[in-house]
Amino acid sequence: MNVTLEMTYKTPKGAQTVFFSDTMRAEQALIIAEDLERTGRLKNITFSDTRGHTWSLKELRKFLTEIETEPHHLTVYFDGGFDQGTKQSGLGCAIYYEQNTKSFRLRKNRLAGDLETNNEAEYAALYLSLQELEELGVHHLPVIFKGDSRVVLNQLSGEWPCMEPELNKWADRIEDKMEQLGITPEYRLISRKKNGEADHLASQALQKIEIASNAERPQAKK
Repeated sequence: MNVTLEMTYKTPKGAQTVFFSDTMRAEQALIIAEDLERTGRLKNITFSDTRGHTWSLKELRKFLTEIETEPHHLTVYFDGGFDQGTKQSGLGCAIYYEQNTKSFRLRKNRLAGDLETNNEAEYAALYLSLQELEELGVHHLPVIFKGDSRVVLNQLSGEWPCMEPELNKWADRIEDKMEQLGITPEYRLISRKKNGEADHLASQALQKIEIASNAERPQAKK
């Protein structure tokens, strides 16, 4: 979770002013706030997250302690491919997250035979990632979703209207699942090159190569 830090600083002679920080990870903001608090010159400390929620120092400290043992700092890469010849779709997703001070990567793909277009496959791939997040026990956290489908990301973010009935059904399913899990999404459009991992997983699914793994990594992917 990313936050901004707002603090009121007071000098020994009584002069005071308010400072606002850049956006940073909550853990980093907490370290800075606690360090500044030790000066004895901070009057108020407030944290604001990307969802518009505000936190006191005590509340943020408690929250970070509670989620430490759960998956957090989540980034999802997704991609879907549609084979016009076989009418089959390959779905792929890679989920990067942290848990117990360690970094992990989950990879999953699936072959689907009930879709009709590439855009449907892209939506289905994102929905597959939500099912995997649910299996991980993710709830009430912000999640970054990265993909190369301008249609899916712009429709889900509300920038483009969703006129096709089938795509609208997928959008509703995704939004319902996110609401159920309490996920606050952040959508980021990336190039096909940067989405190579999810694309490869989708291609493997079309080749009937099943992938399902979850392994620790030395560092989290940014």
